[in-house]
Amino acid sequence: MRAFAAAVLAAALSACASVAPGPAVETVDPTTSVEQADQRLAAVARERAAIEARYAEREAVCYEKFFVNHCLDEAKERRRVALVAQRNIEIEADRYKRRAKVEERDKEIAAADAKYKAEEARLAAEPPPPPRDTTALPATRPSPAASRMARRNAKAKEEAARAPEEAAKAAANVREFEERKRKSEQKQKDVAERVAEREAKAAARRAEEEKKAKAAVPPAGK
Repeated sequence: MRAFAAAVLAAALSACASVAPGPAVETVDPTTSVEQADQRLAAVARERAAIEARYAEREAVCYEKFFVNHCLDEAKERRRVALVAQRNIEIEADRYKRRAKVEERDKEIAAADAKYKAEEARLAAEPPPPPRDTTALPATRPSPAASRMARRNAKAKEEAARAPEEAAKAAANVREFEERKRKSEQKQKDVAERVAEREAKAAARRAEEEKKAKAAVPPAGK
């Protein structure tokens, strides 16, 4: 019995120590177009999801076997190799897209430079234009904006010229108003003084008359 158990243990250890390596990663075929690169990148995303799904299924199966660790190690190795293969495809497709982008930019720069040089050569080959005769040119009409500006400036100058005269008129009007106000106040004061004087005289007369009336009345009891 002990010999059988030892044999089983030895077999298990041997199985765990001798995990068969996964399949070798194949060389990635070169990408030939941007469209193909995009297709490969999309396929890599799908295959990665499938690899993880297969690994999850294999992992569940391993827990039902006697040599669990050996089964799990083998499943992990297959998963690793498969992911490395997809990563290599992804790297190659990304590299092609970057290279294609750089080449496209270089082509655009070269085309723009060639167009610029061709335009320079064409201009250099053309004869210079004859000098323009400015003697017969019609008089240029001022633009509406310039006319409006000139009218505003003229109006501003006219208003500035009238400003001293208008200021003098305003000052004279103020002085005249103040004089009329002073005369009105003086007139009101004079009227008030005359009224007060008349009232004072009337009061004095009434007092004198009352005094005389009292003096004319004989004292009672005589």
